[in-house]
Amino acid sequence: MTKVIAFSELRKIKDSLPDGSIQKIAESLQVPAETVRNYFGGSSYDKGQSCGVHIEPGPDGGYVSLDDTTILDMALEMVETKEV
Repeated sequence: MTKVIAFSELRKIKDSLPDGSIQKIAESLQVPAETVRNYFGGSSYDKGQSCGVHIEPGPDGGYVSLDDTTILDMALEMVETKEV
């Protein structure tokens, strides 16, 4: 399912993750941690992969079109669990 989100909001979610969350998501999906970081706006493609993230210029860093929301959904669940 495709989702469009502001780049600043995507970064805010990443910054709200508890320590070790990137690695947990990567292990769960069996992908390198750098791939998960790239999903949140990183650009380390020598160690990780692109994962269906398309950034368009605009206010607040632009907009991001996500081809697959699996990583985002996992991250949001981890953020919600942390706040409980």
